[in-house]
Amino acid sequence: MRGTGWPAVVSAARVVWRTVGPVLGTVSGFGWAVLAATIAALIAGSILGWRELLVIGFVLLTALLIAIGFAIGRSAYAVRLDLALDRVVVGERAVGRIAVTNTSARTLLPARIELPVGSSFASFALPRLAPQAEHDDLFGIPTHRRSVIVVGPVRSVRGDPLGLMRREIRWTDPVDLYVHPRTVALGGSSSGVLRDLEGVESRIISADDVSFHALREYVPGDDRRSIHWKTSARTGKLMVRQFEETRRSHLAIALSTNRSDYADGEQGEDEFELAVSVCGSLGVQAIREERDITVLTQNDTLESATGRRLLDELSGVEQTERRESIVQLAKTTGTAVPQASVAFLIFGSTVTPSQLQASTVHIPLGIRVIAVSARPGAAMSMRRIGELSLLTIGQLGDFPLALRRANS
Repeated sequence: MRGTGWPAVVSAARVVWRTVGPVLGTVSGFGWAVLAATIAALIAGSILGWRELLVIGFVLLTALLIAIGFAIGRSAYAVRLDLALDRVVVGERAVGRIAVTNTSARTLLPARIELPVGSSFASFALPRLAPQAEHDDLFGIPTHRRSVIVVGPVRSVRGDPLGLMRREIRWTDPVDLYVHPRTVALGGSSSGVLRDLEGVESRIISADDVSFHALREYVPGDDRRSIHWKTSARTGKLMVRQFEETRRSHLAIALSTNRSDYADGEQGEDEFELAVSVCGSLGVQAIREERDITVLTQNDTLESATGRRLLDELSGVEQTERRESIVQLAKTTGTAVPQASVAFLIFGSTVTPSQLQASTVHIPLGIRVIAVSARPGAAMSMRRIGELSLLTIGQLGDFPLALRRANS
């Protein structure tokens, strides 16, 4: 009897647990507290003979049983989460749609749909749905700030009004909404920074290039193809050509994310957003012109295979508390992109001229350095600090003109 009875008990317990387990999993923290209070009131009322405690216990027990009725029930939905656009510019309208279809053969009771959007969430009331009926809701997403917003996952929620029970079912995967920084079209202004698409002349002397520099006497080991025979015949000495090395147009853009390179508070945030927009404008223009480009911050090298990918990366760039100043960023840039033709250093209002002079020491000879100071509201200006050109930008629309001035 015992051998045949025990498996039956285990089987029955499993059936009970499959029924009760999901219900217990829906009990909220508040629900467990109410359950504990219910048990305590019933036990204390029975032992002490206090009818008041027994009444309280039975009332709480009734509330728990009613809450269970709210939580149970089958959910057979097909849920779609659609964003009209998964990439928008700061300030543009972002709209999405949730469509819920009852895929079962019977009517489903009302429920609630929750949609996390970034750090907050939206809630939608889902009415009774007949078989194969569909209900949809439209929603808007604030895009007043550059960011990467995680939308979803969509989940259905069943529960009682008191919050004793809460049953969640996830229906979709989350999707990313990229809020890109504002950019400005540079047109031909960025092209003017470099002398031509093939490269700019450096101060490095080479034995074989396209930019002729001078003649010198032949020394053993020189390539005989570089001998200038007419001059050699005239002087009676073998003379060889020297060239200035040219570099393929490679743009290095160094964006400071160090909080100390920007002002404090809201002003510093405005400076950083302007700096990010300048970085994006330069990068997108260079990619459009099919130039080599490297974009760096103190934290990482950003992906820049396409303009869209670069703007996606810039959407998630934030200021940091790291100690690397603009000088360390310039050193990193010079080490990472030693063959760049032009290097841009982009920062806020707190960077000093002495820091910029120290920065140029770490940029290899032959690389033109242009510094951009983002200062919202300031008048546009351009000045020289040694070999470096310093542009002060008060608004994004000033940047194309300032860039043309830097090349004049």
